[in-house]
Amino acid sequence: MSTLEQDRLRPFWRRSLRGRTPSGRGRTPILRQPLTIIGIVVVLAWLLVALFAPLLATHDPLSQGSDAFRPPSGEHLMGTDDLGRDVLSRVLYGSRLSLPLAALLVSLSLVVGATLGAIAGYLGGWVDAVVMRLCDLLFAFPGIILAMVVTAALGPSIANAMLALVVISWPWYARIVRGLVLSISGAEYVTARRLLGASAGQALRSEVLPNVAGPLLVLATLDLGGAVLLLSGLSFLGLGAQPPTAEWGSMVSHGTQYFQYWWVGTFPGLAIFSVVLAFNFLGDSLRDIFDPRTVKDIHG
Repeated sequence: MSTLEQDRLRPFWRRSLRGRTPSGRGRTPILRQPLTIIGIVVVLAWLLVALFAPLLATHDPLSQGSDAFRPPSGEHLMGTDDLGRDVLSRVLYGSRLSLPLAALLVSLSLVVGATLGAIAGYLGGWVDAVVMRLCDLLFAFPGIILAMVVTAALGPSIANAMLALVVISWPWYARIVRGLVLSISGAEYVTARRLLGASAGQALRSEVLPNVAGPLLVLATLDLGGAVLLLSGLSFLGLGAQPPTAEWGSMVSHGTQYFQYWWVGTFPGLAIFSVVLAFNFLGDSLRDIFDPRTVKDIHG
């Protein structure tokens, strides 16, 4: 049995942290790849910033002053906005809102989508038909447009923006989990478990779900960056966080009104860019770890 085949048979949490070539030979360890290191460092840095923002901020993010539109300087490293608020402090405090909300959004979407997808794929029949038709209904509308409609109907707020994004996000997880469950539920070890007297629910929990956890973890990691982008997008349009809350998307939107004062919108935009890029780097690395078949397919 080749090394690649052995790796595929292990539970996802016990697979080697090493990328593999199509032949199964080890290549550069994942944790030594530059993009992986960059992703880990940037994500950890922002998590520390979110945790210690009150200690790192040099000013109150909501405090207004007379130094409006002051360019970056020793006193205000990222300058000030039209109300004299320190941009650096607002960017730091913005991480305390954007990152936890993105994690909560992905978690809720994952739980709802994975549950419905697993039930639909394993039970089949009318249950599968109802869940998949509901997914098709939501896929029929552009995601961001549907989120805007839901948020506008409920009222602009960060809570309503979260609810709207969960509504448009869970079908992706449901379809992926359904496909994985359909491919795994007919395996011999699942059939043997059922023949030994296990119920459908027991077989689903003990045999099927652990084998779809790896791809779900990769998708969730990639979606964290997308969640930050979606939340910032709704706030940019005025449907998410409301002033004077320090939130990256609303700060970028505010900065578009003052192009001549470039620092007002540039620095929160760079914060969004760095977080999204870092989570994409981590997602690609996790895909190499938990899904060696993808690496094999990519290399032909």
